Amino acid sequence: MTSLDKDLMSIQETRNLIMSAKKAQEIYKTFSQEKVDAIVKAVAEAAEKEASRLAKMAFEETGFGKWEDKIVKNTFASKVVYEKIKDMKTVGIIREEKVGKYFEVAVPVGVVAALIPSTNPTSTTIYKTLISLKSGNGIVVSPHPNAKNCIIETASILKEAAVNAGAPEGLIGCITIPSLEATNILMKHKDTALILATGGEAMVKAAYSSGTPAIGVGPGNGPAFIDKSANVSLAVKRILDSKTFDNGVICASEQSIVVESSMKETVINELKKQGAYFLNEEESQKLGNFILRANGTMNPQIVGKSVEALASMAKLNVPKGARVLISEQTTVGKNNPYSREKLTPILAFYTVESVEDGIKLCTEILMNEGKGHTLVIHSEDENIVREFGLRIPVSRLLVNTPGALGGIGASTNLVPALTLGCGAVGGSSTSDNIGPMNLLNIKRVAYGVKELEELKGSGSVQPTVQIPEEYLELIISKVVEKLALINK
Repeated sequence: MTSLDKDLMSIQETRNLIMSAKKAQEIYKTFSQEKVDAIVKAVAEAAEKEASRLAKMAFEETGFGKWEDKIVKNTFASKVVYEKIKDMKTVGIIREEKVGKYFEVAVPVGVVAALIPSTNPTSTTIYKTLISLKSGNGIVVSPHPNAKNCIIETASILKEAAVNAGAPEGLIGCITIPSLEATNILMKHKDTALILATGGEAMVKAAYSSGTPAIGVGPGNGPAFIDKSANVSLAVKRILDSKTFDNGVICASEQSIVVESSMKETVINELKKQGAYFLNEEESQKLGNFILRANGTMNPQIVGKSVEALASMAKLNVPKGARVLISEQTTVGKNNPYSREKLTPILAFYTVESVEDGIKLCTEILMNEGKGHTLVIHSEDENIVREFGLRIPVSRLLVNTPGALGGIGASTNLVPALTLGCGAVGGSSTSDNIGPMNLLNIKRVAYGVKELEELKGSGSVQPTVQIPEEYLELIISKVVEKLALINK
């Protein structure tokens, strides 16, 4: 098969998938809440059952991360996400204010184009499918070519479970011949209602430029600030747990550590005690040259690799058992790879003189890359936490928790999600952890409560308050009870 034949087949397949999803969604949008919930439950259970097998497939195909941690992510994307969304009202009238005289109706957007990254391929496919189905939508999955087999298998499992539970055929589709042309067709097609883009910066920009409404996310580059009031041992444990989880591929994972100079040695000693290896100046330069390419982009070979693999590729001698590599830094910039997003067990380490300097440096790091995404703070001082919360340009500020797990809502009460909005400052249309409600349009039905004369203030029509009949009956019954007591 020639490349031209492959591209043409990919494009035609994508068009067919969109058409099938459109037809299926027209039927699915008429389903009751009970029928939708039964399908979502069946899909979640099927995904959870296959969590281990799909995790191993993802690891073997991509070479990223750790398959053991990918099991956790798949279970999170199925079980934890399901538990959060299962009781949400997403069909028909979802909210009513009788006193305010209005109600809200959930309207599915239609067909969702789901762009899936290679870093979290199976878990993101599960998550996006669940929230799309819960909100009454169809979904067409566009796999990253480097993870296509595990994504196709995941989508196949979900599709079978959905159809067996009563979903229309074609409601879940997946491109099996992925190509850039197919993804562009998917994003720009007239029957694609919304793009849910998780991937590289170029892909997210393409989604926003497609002419189709999109929810995209920017890169993470979250600093972790350790305040003097923090439990240093626990703070270091959480940071290293986060940065080593699936070898750092979750975008909410910490990218740098910022501490005040008065506690620098304490933190460094604790980091070393818990398995961090501090690079000397020569080693930092050597690794830096490897992870930043000549064109100014990060070397994709480092993504999700172990410390041993990183050391081997960069020709470094690193002690056996080292969990992360840390480089002390004093500058921030596009040409300093340590001050940028590194989806691998590498951290920068910065020292500041005060909390105020810490706020400024964390802001500088985020404005360099990662605007609007995530910051982590370890502190027992609520005033400092609130000061960071008020001033740092992020959509989620995580307190005393591992960044990778807290950002996605696994170790916090944030909405469980694998697509994390960065807000306008980060070039995103939302700052939410994306859930089913982001994939719905809300129709608001409002009754008139004032006439024009009232708005003009003429006084010719006296304002009236209309009390719902059931409330009026309740008031009357209470008055009668009171009168009966008085007359006894």
